Amino acid sequence: MRTIGIVIYDEAEVLDFAGPFEVFSTAARLCDKKPWSVCLISERQMVKARGGFTVQSHFTLDNHPPLDVLLVSGGVHTWAMNNTRLLSAIRRAGESARWVTSVCTGVFLLAEAGLLSKEKVTTHWEDMPELHQRFPDLRVQENIRWVEDGNRITSAGISAGIDMSLHLVEKLHSADLAEVTAGQMEYDWVRAED
Repeated sequence: MRTIGIVIYDEAEVLDFAGPFEVFSTAARLCDKKPWSVCLISERQMVKARGGFTVQSHFTLDNHPPLDVLLVSGGVHTWAMNNTRLLSAIRRAGESARWVTSVCTGVFLLAEAGLLSKEKVTTHWEDMPELHQRFPDLRVQENIRWVEDGNRITSAGISAGIDMSLHLVEKLHSADLAEVTAGQMEYDWVRAED
């Protein structure tokens, strides 16, 4: 069975990780045979996300299983950019993952970890100037919900991560499952725009 790991950290944006978690767990629940498991991964077992939302991860950076899909959530990423332990763990997980993805400012952590170089990427509109400045070789796409380049997929902020995750369900399983999942969630899925 595949494993989808969502990396979170203090001040992670709640919907950046909870939205994709809901997509993947709902999709798995709708299948006769569970196609994957989804888990939260963090440096410490307990994380205080945005707004003081306390979350207990399934695994830490040291004990998570091998990942088929790595998803790095966004949030207040400034301190995380200097966390060498977190960046090293993201790099290790991403080097062996089939898909390397991010929501919002998670793209900064992927780039800082060395998992992005010249790919097309996107992020929240508010963070685009910083992304251009810090990583000038990346081809930053504006006014788009998510973008795929090879096995790298990045999304804009917050709810855009749900669109990207539904696309991943389509890639990993089927368009039918992605559609049924969006319907179950009562979510109006925005498909590819590029």
